[in-house]
Amino acid sequence: MFVGHLAVGLAGKRFATRTSLGTLFVAAQLPDVLWSLLLLTGVEHARIVPGITAASPLDLYDFPISHSLLMDVVWGALFALGNWLVRRYTRGACVLGLAVVSHWVLDWLSHRPDMPLAPRLMGRYGAGVWNSIPLTLVVEGGIWLLGLVIYLRATKPRDRLGSYGFWPAIVLLTGIWIASVGGPPPPNIRVVALGNVASLAVFAWAYWIDTHRPAVAARPPSQAIISSRSRPSSARSMGTSE
Repeated sequence: MFVGHLAVGLAGKRFATRTSLGTLFVAAQLPDVLWSLLLLTGVEHARIVPGITAASPLDLYDFPISHSLLMDVVWGALFALGNWLVRRYTRGACVLGLAVVSHWVLDWLSHRPDMPLAPRLMGRYGAGVWNSIPLTLVVEGGIWLLGLVIYLRATKPRDRLGSYGFWPAIVLLTGIWIASVGGPPPPNIRVVALGNVASLAVFAWAYWIDTHRPAVAARPPSQAIISSRSRPSSARSMGTSE
């Protein structure tokens, strides 16, 4: 998946209001970032096999460090711990850890049976949504749309940049995703890894837009107390004047 993972980052803003959208995106895409680096360094392996699935030509036959369920739990825990040590925001750290693990779940949904549970275990799993282009568009598109709706309801633009700077990037990401589903296969797997590295620019955009589109904050309890106390005071003053 591509925008499906980003949708998790968008939705995470609803539950971790003090965590930057950029950090949520990093968490949701962390296994793919690790995979690209491990692929480029020869630690993990993959190849291009046109037609292996309808939506993707990737034969992901060796990526247990970046994409096994056990290691994604480990990466999620480490990422959450690191964030907590810096931010001391427990809810945000928990959401980030879950976002990392969600990567395995969504990849299991889309991939053919190639998702490992742990390094050195032989079993491979996958629901195979990628075997159908229409199903891929419906399922991942639905997840993307849901993430956008949750994010839009959880945030509010602070200025025009928060309104108009958000949508061009969303349109661009949606177009890249649609073009990649069932499109021409890349020339080699290294191009795929480098493309993933280049997509890190999405994280920079997310950090930027987060400063212009903060989470909607609930009214602080102190304000509610002040408001409730002000009413009787007004009433008493009215009674005194009569």
